[in-house]
Amino acid sequence: MVRTDPILAEAELLQAARAGDEDAFGRLIEPYRRQLHAHCYRMLGSSFDADDALQDALLRAWRGLGGFVGRSSLRAWLYKIATNACLDVIARRPQRVLPLDYGPPADPHDGIGAPIAESVFIEPYPAGPEAGYEERESVELAFVAALQHLPARQRAVLILREVLGFSAREVADTLDSTVASVNSALQRARKATDEQLPEQSQQATLHALGDKRVQELVGTYMRAWEEGDVDTIVGLLTDDVTVAMPPMPTWYRGREAATGFFTGYVFAEQERRTELVGFAAEERRVRALPTWASGQPAFAVYHWNAEAGAYAPVALQVLTLRGDRVRDVTAFVNPALMRRFDLPEPK
Repeated sequence: MVRTDPILAEAELLQAARAGDEDAFGRLIEPYRRQLHAHCYRMLGSSFDADDALQDALLRAWRGLGGFVGRSSLRAWLYKIATNACLDVIARRPQRVLPLDYGPPADPHDGIGAPIAESVFIEPYPAGPEAGYEERESVELAFVAALQHLPARQRAVLILREVLGFSAREVADTLDSTVASVNSALQRARKATDEQLPEQSQQATLHALGDKRVQELVGTYMRAWEEGDVDTIVGLLTDDVTVAMPPMPTWYRGREAATGFFTGYVFAEQERRTELVGFAAEERRVRALPTWASGQPAFAVYHWNAEAGAYAPVALQVLTLRGDRVRDVTAFVNPALMRRFDLPEPK
């Protein structure tokens, strides 16, 4: 059997791309594209922003290919370009946060409030069991949220060193800095993120529970959501649960507040349901489809739109677990975002 040497193949593609072959360039960068996109997501907290940053980075790589002389690996060179493209985005747009970082918890009797027009909230990322353990852990909502609190260069250092495994010298080259400066930034970034993160990652929690128990728990939660069974839903929550609905800044803390929100809006009369979902919903007909988001169990919620005569996407609920209870419910009320996930049409 003839085996193709990947290093030789890369060198041939690189030579052809330098000569102006766009197809060769596409094949050259294709093995790195998905991971580069995930890197841009960690840096920016938004899959949409990651799209733009990656497109910009690849355009820079194509234009600068003649300057790549092989002093570093192609991988390191591409990550350098992508990192700097992300730093440029960070410099010109607001920090991405979760609603819990945006303001204090609300009273469920005060209403859900208007959505924030400006894009300020972190978005989930399409990553599930097919991704490796480390990849899933590095896109969990809590980790990505902690990253967004770091100064931009500290964020880049932490991701490049701890997630991607680049050396201090390679990171220094990426950021036009020194090894000493990189090591100092890494220490500060580690300390800051440790203060933000829970004791156990979601991947560790899910592994401890086991696939069968996770499926049972999420399945019970989803069925209760479809049926409007508030008692079952509340029974699956921790006492200090949080419920958030970006792009609405409103969020609730504690089982009592969550119950008030569920009974007062989610499973309420037509008028309040319409306020929540954004279209007339004369009947409460709901479908929930399981998926994964940011390495965490999630499900997509659809409501029957009587006027359209079809189920309409409403929210992607991402569940964060503590033991066998739901600690955080983050419902991303954004149909455009839901289309990034591989979901069948509800029936």
